[in-house]
Parts: sequence; structure tokens; C-alpha cells
Amino acid sequence: MTEISGQRVAGKRAFITGAAGGLGAATAHMLARHGAKVFLTDIDAAGVDAVAAAINRELGATVAWSAAQDVRDEAAWQRLLAEAATTMGGLSVLVNNAGIGSLGSIEQIQTKEWRRVMEVNVESVMLGCKYALPLLRAQQPASIVNISSLAAFKVNPDYSAYNTSKAAVAMLTKSVAMECTRQKIDVRCNSVHPAFIRTGIVAPFFDALGEEEAVRKLTHGIPMRRLGEPDDIAFAVLYLASDESRYVTAAELVVDGGACAI
Repeated sequence: MTEISGQRVAGKRAFITGAAGGLGAATAHMLARHGAKVFLTDIDAAGVDAVAAAINRELGATVAWSAAQDVRDEAAWQRLLAEAATTMGGLSVLVNNAGIGSLGSIEQIQTKEWRRVMEVNVESVMLGCKYALPLLRAQQPASIVNISSLAAFKVNPDYSAYNTSKAAVAMLTKSVAMECTRQKIDVRCNSVHPAFIRTGIVAPFFDALGEEEAVRKLTHGIPMRRLGEPDDIAFAVLYLASDESRYVTAAELVVDGGACAI
């Protein structure tokens, strides 16, 4: 458990997708511990309900709410964002975390799979930004944090759809950020780019290879020679969600153990 070191997002109201586990759950716990109210969604309804309940038990107050969401569903975005704003008394932070992995080179990948990855990893981020912006505009200063990946910069040809989707998130983030500056509103938009983090997405490597070999393989291109932990990313989101980053927008915050340097 991360030690609390101040209420860095006191009064903030955050909507976090993909929050049933991994980076989303870690981010939800982190923001709540630092003073935010959090509205959590995931396609795994039972899982996201459990995360919200755990946050409320830990903090001894109702600061977390949850709902099932398929981030590809445009109408659901509109309905749930409105519900979150009503429940929490506004919306000042959006964390687009939901995403999926995909394996396949350009010749191997099926068109149906390509479209599925783009819908979940890119179109959902567009929908979140589009429908959250009117609510965020009413709660300035506000922040959008889009979870991308190191894969936006360092390409593995076996992950053609995933690489492309995460690069698209980085550019979409900049587009949204510049639109907000053009409107002269205090809504910032930044992306976070993790390397391999010890979450369920890498569990198959550990199941197949064992701890030592999986870590060796996954950290081969990481100078710090270790996997990241979910809180490493949650701390990055905390900074970008807080007013500490009021002069940061259209940025790519890379959290990768030095991988981009080589």
C-alpha cells in the first residue's frame, strides 16, 4: 500500500475507466487516498464494484462509486459521465485507462481484430474526451489523462495494431490539449506511457516462463532491469490530475525505466 503524503487532489472528482484491476484500480486508490472522489467503470461489473467497495472501506467514507461500461458504447459514455457528475457534484478529472492488447504482424492480423483494438484503445478515448469536455469546462482547472504506452514510440512488428493504437492516443491527446488552449479554457490533456508493468496483462508470461525468465525477457530492453509497479503509473496520473501540473499540457510522460533512452 502506498503511504499517504498529503491531499494532493483534494476536491477533485475523477472518472476512471478500466478500473477493475491493474493500472485503473491502482489509480483509483491513489487519487482517493489523496483526496479525490472517484467514479470507476469497467466492463467487469463485479470487479469494478469490488474496487470501489475496497476504497470506501479503506477510507471509511463513501468516496468511490462504480458502474459497468463498455467503452465502445457512445450512449453509455454520455449517460455515465452525466451520472458521475451528478453523483460527485461535478467532474474535474478524466482518466482514459481502458485498453486491450493484441498480437499479430500486419500480414497476420485479421481486419476484425484491428478494428476491435482501434475501437477500444482509440475511439473510446475520443468519446471520453468529447463528452467529458463540457463537464470539465465547468470545473476548471481540470485535467484529462490518457494512458498510452511505450509502444507508441518503440515498435514491435508483432503488435501492429497495438503499436498503432497507442501512437494514435498520443497524437489525439495533443489534439485535445491544443483545442483546449484554443478555447482558452484551463483543461489540460496529457498522455502517460508505461513500459511493462506488473499487472494481469503480463501474467501469461509468468505462467509460461516462470518468474525469473519472465522478468529477464520482459526487462531486456529496460535499463533499470525491473518491471514497473502499478503505483509507478498511479503516481504519474496523480501528478497530472493535480494542480501541481497546471503548466503541463500536450505532454508525453514516459514511465519506462529508461527504455526510451536506448
